[in-house]
Amino acid sequence: QLQASGGGLVQPGGSLRLSCEISGLSLHYYAIAWFRWAPGKEREGVSCIAPSSGGTYHVDSVKGRFTIARDNAKNMAYLQMDSLKPEDTARYYCTAELAPCSQLLNGYIRPSSWGQGTQVTVSS
Repeated sequence: QLQASGGGLVQPGGSLRLSCEISGLSLHYYAIAWFRWAPGKEREGVSCIAPSSGGTYHVDSVKGRFTIARDNAKNMAYLQMDSLKPEDTARYYCTAELAPCSQLLNGYIRPSSWGQGTQVTVSS
């Protein structure tokens, strides 16, 4: 089960920290990724963190602004979003998959579960 939280309304340039509570999995083995989906746009893989190495991956549009982290002991993952832009407005979803981050973010592997997501709106 995936439960994302922490979204809200923020002004351009502001920050938000999204949290993802993941239950029912041995999280050590899973890559954790954040996706976003805005009306009229394709679903986009944003950031991913590998299970063992902890290596992180981001799409170009968020590099340098978003940071992904995980806490396996707490079954939690986080997405710190800084310098937010209006184009970051979307519903954000977290996923946990037995798959390489690269294949999750490029859409080669579709996540099996999404949860309800959390809305992020960047507007003045």
